[in-house]
Amino acid sequence: MGYRRNKRTRTRGCIKGVTFDYKDADALRQYINEYGRIRPRRQTRLCAKEQRAMAIAIKRARHLALLPFVDE
Repeated sequence: MGYRRNKRTRTRGCIKGVTFDYKDADALRQYINEYGRIRPRRQTRLCAKEQRAMAIAIKRARHLALLPFVDE
């Protein structure tokens, strides 16, 4: 059996009301692994809506050179 989530289960971000701002690079670093890749949902424990918002914020920060595209 795969991992199933109850519809009523609230994620960490939903409870705290997390918003992702591309200008806050320090907060976005926790969602990037040591190679500079965006962490998947099963690791970040965010819902799909929050994961999309987080990925967009990271991509915007990368284009403005606030975050690296690749870490060595």
